[in-house]
Amino acid sequence: MALIKIKDLNFTYPLTQFKALRGINLEVESGEFLLLCGPSGCGKTTLLHHLKHELWPQGKRDGIIEYDDIELSILEPLRKAAEIGLVMQNPDSQIVADVVWQELAFGLENLGVASSIMRRRIAEMASFFGIGSWFHNKTYELSGGQKQMLNLASILTMQPHVLLLDEPTAMLDPISSREFIEMISRVNRELGTTVIMAAHALDEVFHCASRIVLMDSGMIKHAASPNAHGSFLAQNPQYLSLMPACVRIYSATEKNKANGYPITISGGKEYLEKKLEGYINAPLPQAELTNNLKPAFLCKDIWYRYEKRSNDVLRGLSMSANKGELCCILGENGSGKSTLFSILAGLRKPDRGSVFIENKDIKNMNARSLYLKNIAVLPQNPKALFVCDSLLEELKTTGADIAEIEQVTKDISLENLLSRHPYDLSGGEQKKAALAKLLLTRPEILLLDEPTAGLDSNAKTQLANILHRLCDQGVCIVMITHDIEFAAENAARCLLLFDGSIACEDTARKFFSGNFFYTTAVSRMARGICKDAITYGDVIKLCENIQ
Repeated sequence: MALIKIKDLNFTYPLTQFKALRGINLEVESGEFLLLCGPSGCGKTTLLHHLKHELWPQGKRDGIIEYDDIELSILEPLRKAAEIGLVMQNPDSQIVADVVWQELAFGLENLGVASSIMRRRIAEMASFFGIGSWFHNKTYELSGGQKQMLNLASILTMQPHVLLLDEPTAMLDPISSREFIEMISRVNRELGTTVIMAAHALDEVFHCASRIVLMDSGMIKHAASPNAHGSFLAQNPQYLSLMPACVRIYSATEKNKANGYPITISGGKEYLEKKLEGYINAPLPQAELTNNLKPAFLCKDIWYRYEKRSNDVLRGLSMSANKGELCCILGENGSGKSTLFSILAGLRKPDRGSVFIENKDIKNMNARSLYLKNIAVLPQNPKALFVCDSLLEELKTTGADIAEIEQVTKDISLENLLSRHPYDLSGGEQKKAALAKLLLTRPEILLLDEPTAGLDSNAKTQLANILHRLCDQGVCIVMITHDIEFAAENAARCLLLFDGSIACEDTARKFFSGNFFYTTAVSRMARGICKDAITYGDVIKLCENIQ
């Protein structure tokens, strides 16, 4: 019997004509792992929020949502709170307590659970998640991966029947992301919890799901097991770019698609071994670092700590970025990447060391001088840039004329959303809207903090085209990212931030082909076959040459 039933659900946000959800019919069985995927703005988050009654968005809605054969809107509040849990995209957005154990207890206290039962549940969950070593830590001291694991554990202490996850790994580094997904899979397998997860990055989670639900334009286009999407994708190749790398490579290189495609990294590796049998493991062409570019800024021996008695976040960090260059900074959650950005933007002053822009130390520059240098910063949370009631009004605050606004919104596929309130946009659309606002200021130095989080593959391609065009115009772009695939395909240079300083830097191919864990899904599939292949395009060319 289905635990959740959605019948003819339609939803329209205020002040819009476009339906965010259109004729949704879906049943979810108890114990299922349902994976929602689709382009940015297709309705994944809106659908998830409709399964958590307390988060129902404002707007026009019709249709029926039932939980355990009871209409969700009239379900007892205590059951709604306890039995349906939600983990959101940003790890910081759900934490309310100062200490880890208090966060674990918060939900139980609000449900009125007896203290003896509360202690037992917290001890059990802390042991299951390996939280014991940081059980008494301050929540603000945790890494992003630990915060997201804490959010999950806090929800599970209430023993929910349904776990909703909205892009839960978007802000996590690659290693933390894999650990988090493995924990979700264990929760589903070992506890029997029903999991409904929305995601864009599918390489690690695709094979964990019992059913994949593909959405587009507010509708469910296809729903089937991971192995059963082949015929649909063959007839609808426009959705292939949303699939994991192993599926895309198979679909692009295999003539006989009737045998089914691999759905795991190891399956993709086996396929490539057969496909490229006899290939001599020769190195691919390597790009070299360009030394004749003009530096846009230089960091020299930067030290920084938040409190006098706390540990240093940045420890003797030195780096530079050039005009016309796209630089990607990678590193684990909590390594100091966002702190570095706040120093580069002049929002924080280093304890020691200097930042030079055009040979001038920014310590000696006032806010107006920095502003005239046109440094634009895209924060992790794009809502921090929104102050108006519609996207059009928001973009007009930059002083740009209508022609410029129309051109930028067309380039970034926002032209149909100008009347929408920025807060009513999806997470990916908010990122694009914030970027559009920054682009209209014509920056000379562009600092992007996780710009691809929440974006689908097509939106990432649009973003890449815009960034390369800006580089051609001489703009210096520095990007913090956990999106290894995007960095591998687009960065001129990659830097790894570790232990408060730059541990290494190199061209994208040299950087990722030399790593074992901090590398792309394609690199892991091609390891031992072609050690320098790091992108989808690399493997496609190899397969074409071997035929």
